[in-house]
Amino acid sequence: MNRDSTEHEEQRASAQRAPGAHHSHDEGGSGHSGHGAHGGGLNTMAASATLHCLTGCAIGEVLGLIIGTGAGLSNSATVALSIALAFLFGYTLSTLPLIKTGMAVTAAIALVLVADTLSIATMEFVDNAVMAVIPGAMDAGLINPIFWIGMPISLTAAFLAAFPVNRYLLQRGKGHALTHAHHGATTSSSGARRFIPTLPTATLVAVIAAFMVGGLTVSIADELAGDPTGDATNSGHHTQP
Repeated sequence: MNRDSTEHEEQRASAQRAPGAHHSHDEGGSGHSGHGAHGGGLNTMAASATLHCLTGCAIGEVLGLIIGTGAGLSNSATVALSIALAFLFGYTLSTLPLIKTGMAVTAAIALVLVADTLSIATMEFVDNAVMAVIPGAMDAGLINPIFWIGMPISLTAAFLAAFPVNRYLLQRGKGHALTHAHHGATTSSSGARRFIPTLPTATLVAVIAAFMVGGLTVSIADELAGDPTGDATNSGHHTQP
């Protein structure tokens, strides 16, 4: 009798851990995922997944602006380059940990494309829409406070827009949930895979935040010291003789 009871308990616990089992436990509010994880777990995972994508987007956008400004590209070409690099870095930050665990490169890329595309697309749409609304932000160069003020605002809006998207996907075992199970896997890599760095999301966020504060500081200092007449609207591009 005791043994039967133990077996039933094990079967029940196993069913709760099954990928599609969250629907059967939603109603009682006791499941590990889905509606039952309403409080901490699901929200924490959604926030982590959103920040993870956001860091890649931020790196790509800033790098795109640096390249576009340096190469003298038009605003539309620079924006297109920034969006492309945002997707590239967003995918890369999700793919590298999977490859490090020993997953095949093609399999890792295919998994990340399915898991992260909607989240990154949402971020990029909202981010660029907000930058377009902020007066002068789309025309601002790197040495312009408007850019460094507008970027954190647009990224915050992008986070708020993508968070419910990631939460919705996680609730249904999609999105970041597809890659999450592999992140804690035992590393079975060898050769060059061993040297793939493990970059915690919190570290990336801190570095990007510090970079943006530094950019804002430099741009303000440049305006105060380099253009006493106040005509610094195009200071991110070519200075007037």
